[in-house]
Amino acid sequence: MKITIPDPSLVLLIGPSGCGKSTFAHRHFSPTEVLSSDYFRSLVCDDEANQAASRDAFEVLHEVTARRLRWQRLTVIDATNTQADSRKPLLQLARRYHFLISAIVFDLNEATCQRQNLLRAERTVPSYVISNHFRQLQDTLCALEVEGIGRIWRLRSTEEVDNVTIQRVPLWVDRRGERGLFDLIGDVHGWIDELLALQRLRG
Repeated sequence: MKITIPDPSLVLLIGPSGCGKSTFAHRHFSPTEVLSSDYFRSLVCDDEANQAASRDAFEVLHEVTARRLRWQRLTVIDATNTQADSRKPLLQLARRYHFLISAIVFDLNEATCQRQNLLRAERTVPSYVISNHFRQLQDTLCALEVEGIGRIWRLRSTEEVDNVTIQRVPLWVDRRGERGLFDLIGDVHGWIDELLALQRLRG
């Protein structure tokens, strides 16, 4: 599957723990482009598994997201993002900075995520947490378009996840790749015949 992402844009990775979001993010994006909720937990309390630090971690994550959007940088949010309340501040930031929003949804079956969770080298999450994420994901699938997310990509198996290619497409207003010569024309002040003659000459 080819996933086409406007560059720059805000990309939400959405899916239960254990679905492979972080591995996917590290495979397809540079480290500076990926803002991980686990990483921000470790920044604020030295323990990425400490859920008590989530509020502080997300406050910092949102602040860094805002700064990156202000700098017009593609930004990928690596968090479960299965609850509308967790997506809301991110969507607000995207609208504030006039960013397009894409969502990559990891809609794998629960058994796969539970199994991958147990194979994690560093830490696992309780199985009931993953079950909760799955229930939330069903509501999320119905809500994304209503929330104004224009590009939604849904991955339904580990095979699809493994075979994704990411294509970055510049925004239509990005003309940095074009080279002149250019004619810059303002108000012609009644010189329409001369303008048409110039167009014929340049054509």
